[in-house]
Amino acid sequence: MTRLTGGALRVTVFIGENDTWHRKPLYAEIVHRAHAAGLAGASVFRGIEGFGASSLIHTSRLLSLSEDLPVAVIIVDTEERVRAFLPRLDELVTEGLVILDHCEVVRYAGRGGVFEGTSGADGRDAPGKAEGREASGKADGREEPGKSEKSL
Repeated sequence: MTRLTGGALRVTVFIGENDTWHRKPLYAEIVHRAHAAGLAGASVFRGIEGFGASSLIHTSRLLSLSEDLPVAVIIVDTEERVRAFLPRLDELVTEGLVILDHCEVVRYAGRGGVFEGTSGADGRDAPGKAEGREASGKADGREEPGKSEKSL
């Protein structure tokens, strides 16, 4: 798994939902290539309305004739790795908008990566293992109102 904290670069690719690459959705091809390149992560977001260089408004409203909704593909990794990936994007994206933003990664953790009795990626104890949590009797470590280990 890629470790990513601190300064990073985010590339956002704005394309149309109907854009394709060899009969596959273009957004899927971008995500698969980013994965194959070992980038930290990529996500696809479908817009409900928008317009681009063509100045045509694409919308999801029922009475609209447009079905080519806007899609944003967002990829985040180190600046070096994102810039190395840009030529692959250039090959794929013939229409649309590609932007770069510097950003700061505060947390990057996958699902199921922390096991009981070990510290998490952020250095904190895994849930249920911190000192005093077992004594409360509740799974989340909170005490019930009016209940305490010490009685007055």
